Amino acid sequence: MKREAIWLAEQWATRLGPAVSAMTGERSSARVAPEMAVGEQQAAISGQLSFDAVPGARVSVLVSERVWKAVAKAVLAAAGIEEADAAELESTFQEVLQQSLSPLAQAIGKLLGREVNAGQWQKTATDETDANWVGVVLDLRGEGIGGLWIAPSKELLQAVQPMLPGEAGNRQPALPPEGARTGTGRESKTLDLLLEVELPVGVSFGRTQMRLKDAVKLSTGSIVELNRKISEPVEIIVNNCVIARGEVVVVEGNYGVRIKEIISREERLRTLF
Repeated sequence: MKREAIWLAEQWATRLGPAVSAMTGERSSARVAPEMAVGEQQAAISGQLSFDAVPGARVSVLVSERVWKAVAKAVLAAAGIEEADAAELESTFQEVLQQSLSPLAQAIGKLLGREVNAGQWQKTATDETDANWVGVVLDLRGEGIGGLWIAPSKELLQAVQPMLPGEAGNRQPALPPEGARTGTGRESKTLDLLLEVELPVGVSFGRTQMRLKDAVKLSTGSIVELNRKISEPVEIIVNNCVIARGEVVVVEGNYGVRIKEIISREERLRTLF
């Protein structure tokens, strides 16, 4: 089932580049390298992400040390953090993995014709019984920084196999357009790929700082004064980065925010948490 594994690797590659770009602010792309042998596993990150498409549906991922450290450092550098220990780097990269792998649920669901949801990334040892490893090469700032490998479980492969082009029962073309599968820098400009990257969105009414001795005194009814006046706009935060400011509104009994200002890229980088 190598063909089905390559299809899933292609779906991931088209999402991995934009996810890295979104979190680093750097040009990034990824391309499938089917013949790339599984690399050295010492200090590599490995784990799995499950899907509810069918019982046992999951993908295993292996990432070389050079790749996860380079990407994590770029993400933290974009947030103004120049020094971080190995645990912080690993945690940062695992967030990148979650953001790039979760949209696979939409690709699988579109292929199967039903809604599919992704679980949470789980760090685990590599599954040596998985024989369908497919390599992916990641480029950052126009330079190849190393390899990653993805291996779908046999249950997932069996689910998608009848639906791929060329198989009986196929309902729709599953492979992306040729230009989106090349792994070139052009794919990062494709808006529909970026739209599939899942990011947390929040609204900040203000912030404050207090001593620990004051914080432990907080109780029901306590009032915490924030650093923003009632007339000042609130901040819209996406993936821990302020991207816009707006005013609070009420829509059918629910709070909402009307966007009044989109901030510049330079200011977004300065506001990263």
